[in-house]
Amino acid sequence: MGKREPEIYGNKSFEMYFDELKHMFKDIELSYFQSNVEGELINKIHEVGFSYDAIILNAGGYTHTSVALADAVAAVKAPCIEVHISNIFAREEYRHVSLLSKHCIGIISGLGLPGYEMALQYLIKSGKK
Repeated sequence: MGKREPEIYGNKSFEMYFDELKHMFKDIELSYFQSNVEGELINKIHEVGFSYDAIILNAGGYTHTSVALADAVAAVKAPCIEVHISNIFAREEYRHVSLLSKHCIGIISGLGLPGYEMALQYLIKSGKK
């Protein structure tokens, strides 16, 4: 982020945005993990999915293709919110299908980086954090 398709994803790196989130939510312990490797994402979900209060997941293209990632989300007890920076329904038709959504408590799509903040606010207000 911050470099690839700035008209869709903006100019700010996720690291910069994550620092802002940590500053906004000082009373919440936040961690972040990013990988382009499907197996690493699955391993991380299995690692944290029974000890973290919740997961906010932007699986990128794996959202539409990874049965294994969907199975990982379904297998853990931590509630998961699916977040997409871009509006997946305004993009290519194959992006209109999420294999993850049925295992998530909600989906935020197309609201840019603030979608992560909205997910956190929901988790806090609902007591799921």
